[in-house]
Amino acid sequence: MKYQIATKPSGIEIEVSGVEGKEQQLLEAFRECQEGRCTCPTQEYEKLDSLEIEKSPGTINLWLKAKPGADFDQREIQRCLEHTEARVKSQK
Repeated sequence: MKYQIATKPSGIEIEVSGVEGKEQQLLEAFRECQEGRCTCPTQEYEKLDSLEIEKSPGTINLWLKAKPGADFDQREIQRCLEHTEARVKSQK
C-alpha cells in the first residue's frame, strides 16, 4: 500500500494505491472511521467533520474535512494510515 497526503484549505486529500487484493478490507476500515468507529491510535478523529471515500480500480481516495477551527496534523494522519495498513495485513 502506498499513499500520498495533500493538505488543502478544505482539509486533507489522501490517495491510497497499491491496494489490489486488500481493497475490501481497506474500504471496511475506512468506513469504520467514516461511521465513528475509528480504531486509529491518534486523537485526529476528534477533529474530523466528514470523511468521503471513493474507490477506483487499484486506488482509494479519501477526503477528510476538519471541524470548524480544527486543523489536522499530517504526521498523525500518517500514523493512522500505517495502523490501518498493519491491521489489514494481519487479516487473513
